[in-house]
Amino acid sequence: QVQLVESGGGLVQPGGSLGLSCTASGTTNAIYVMGWYRQAPGSERELVADISRGGDPKYAESVKGRFNISRDNNKNTVYLQMNSLKPEDTAVYYCNADYRVGIEDFTSWGQGTQVNVSS
Repeated sequence: QVQLVESGGGLVQPGGSLGLSCTASGTTNAIYVMGWYRQAPGSERELVADISRGGDPKYAESVKGRFNISRDNNKNTVYLQMNSLKPEDTAVYYCNADYRVGIEDFTSWGQGTQVNVSS
């Protein structure tokens, strides 16, 4: 089992920056991908960015060039630095971890943290 605890989020003005972090506990050596998803009201949950254990990142087109995902395997923590924020970035952001136990793959989710971009 993997448990995820997020921190960060809050209210920021358009054009501002905000950082999120997520720390995993439990069977952390089984995690191969960590990432961030978001869900705005009335919308489906969507991938924002994820990063492999080896540090290979992937971004949604809507956040490329503005967001940066990083990972510290020693601390079992993934970070999301969000710059040049726009009102459409407003959503609940969820940390995600994919891990493998034996031959089975599992996914864990954090509790979610609210990000509001508004003037």
